Amino acid sequence: MKVLITGGAGYIGSHMALELLDQGNDVVILDNLTSGSKKIVPSNATFIEGDISNLNLVQSIFDDHDIEAVTHFAGSVKVEDSVKNPFKYYENNSFKTLKFVDFLTKSNVKKLIFSSTAAVYEEKKSGLISESHTCNPSNPYGQSKLMCENIIRDLCKGTNLKFFILRYFNVAGADIQLRSGQIDENSNHLIKACIDCVLEKRKLIEIYGLDYDTDDGSCVRDFIHVSDLISGHLLAVEHLVKGGDSDICNLGYGKGLSVLEIVDKVKKISKINFTTKIVGRRSGDASRVVADSNKMMTKYNWKPKLDDIDTIILTALNWEKQKLKKNYEA
Repeated sequence: MKVLITGGAGYIGSHMALELLDQGNDVVILDNLTSGSKKIVPSNATFIEGDISNLNLVQSIFDDHDIEAVTHFAGSVKVEDSVKNPFKYYENNSFKTLKFVDFLTKSNVKKLIFSSTAAVYEEKKSGLISESHTCNPSNPYGQSKLMCENIIRDLCKGTNLKFFILRYFNVAGADIQLRSGQIDENSNHLIKACIDCVLEKRKLIEIYGLDYDTDDGSCVRDFIHVSDLISGHLLAVEHLVKGGDSDICNLGYGKGLSVLEIVDKVKKISKINFTTKIVGRRSGDASRVVADSNKMMTKYNWKPKLDDIDTIILTALNWEKQKLKKNYEA
């Protein structure tokens, strides 16, 4: 099987490339390198620099390669940035996906796996968030992704294009073999920021608010190891390739950990007592976001293997140490 990965030079897309290649598949990566890096593109993948909105380029890829499925990771992903610059998110995520999916409906490629987010959901004060929970994003990033989902569902009606939308919760960690990991030095992921403090790349970490309706006052999130996330994508690809129907599923562990708990975990694992600073809330942050992934587990037999926060943090820490040694740059 040959798969096109948009955004395959990025954090999650590169892990998808590795897993597909490990399973004996062929991979073509399309990435404009806005936030990705060729340094984490597997050597045995075909890499093409470009944007998904360049439909002539996409057509040439389809002409030159027998693509069977597309995994669409390309896009902008920072909540705070989306609040400051919503146009960027609607253009880069929604508008480009509109053009790209419309192109797919008219192409010979009829299988699409889309990278979505838990940010599409309305905030839920307690309990787990299932796929049936109300979608009502609190920030432009979530809105742009929900628009992508609606575009995909609407454009696929009446066509042979099948889709599988996966809604991510908080992705963290790195490939166990350290072949890839977080490459964006401007990433605002919590675990990445804590590790930057450990490695003295940051002076401190800011904690955005201690007045949320949670046990310790800090936000609660569901952290999933990137490799477990990708194993869900493999199941989605296999489902569609075998002729399965379109679907939407969550990917998370169903366990909530607070910002303060993560900070404490990183300090204990690294044995470095880095500095924290309490500041005001960020716009667009929900107090609690924890997944109900029962559908993915029961319907598609998804079995996470790295459901352990210590493993997540340790792989991320080891990756960042390796980056320093090899002088990786985005």
